[in-house]
Amino acid sequence: MDSLSGFTVFIQVAETRSFVTAGRALGVSASAVGKRVARLEERLGVRLFHRSTRSITLTAEGALFLARSRRVLAEIEAAEQELLHSAGGPRGKLRVSLPLVSSLVLPVLADFMREHPAIELDLDFSDRLVDVIEEGFDAVVRTGEHADSRLSARRLGEFSQLLVASPDYLARHGRPATPADLASHSCLHYRYPATGKVEVWPLKPAPDGTEAKPPISMICNNMETRLCFALRGRGIACLPDFSVREALAAGQLRPVLPDHVRPHTIGLSVLWPSGRYPSPKLRALIDHLGARMFKPQDGESS
Repeated sequence: MDSLSGFTVFIQVAETRSFVTAGRALGVSASAVGKRVARLEERLGVRLFHRSTRSITLTAEGALFLARSRRVLAEIEAAEQELLHSAGGPRGKLRVSLPLVSSLVLPVLADFMREHPAIELDLDFSDRLVDVIEEGFDAVVRTGEHADSRLSARRLGEFSQLLVASPDYLARHGRPATPADLASHSCLHYRYPATGKVEVWPLKPAPDGTEAKPPISMICNNMETRLCFALRGRGIACLPDFSVREALAAGQLRPVLPDHVRPHTIGLSVLWPSGRYPSPKLRALIDHLGARMFKPQDGESS
């Protein structure tokens, strides 16, 4: 158990970069924390931190040991949670990073809260590429393909993108017949937060191979803004199909150039640190997302 205590102290120092702050969180003195880290370094035969009078930073060996230490403690927590599971179901805090697609995930997470009241959700909505392990997330939901060998993944489903505009906008500006016609229209675009690049619309090239380059009338880094502007007649937007399904059914939006959009799908997955035993609370979330994410929601509340 002394070794496990060393893991806990080391992780606390690595996350806070301070013996004082780590000691305060653990209820011991900064001196006790420093001695515990020194004993751990002596036993391992490596230096885990670079220390100066102004800062504490991880060495390369420390960074490697941090990832392993988190995994060890996660396994222990998972074992404890499995034992508690039979007594009262999954419980505890879950820190989850999610993309800015609230219309897709919020109803699903609200239902998860209703079904698992003992689980505390700590949700971080962002389209930036977070480091699941280094930033201490239990899980992340992300689009596209992933090749991080430190993570396990489960595919939740897939979606495609559509070009849409309001009936009012099309009545005022006309309906484009080809991608080239977009040059005379207001186009609402998305910028990737991680790279700053503008999303390329999935348009088929012209017969001569020319690629259309829709002009930029507005650009933003979230889905809700483009959807709102499109609904209010401000232009044509390229949006995920799940985000415009209701508006299309209600006649608030109309498809634009449907025959000129390339067939394509984008995958959505949940990822979590690889481990032998996902905790009951994490397993509950993974199973819930897998079963509900792309299924119609009943809108019930309680």
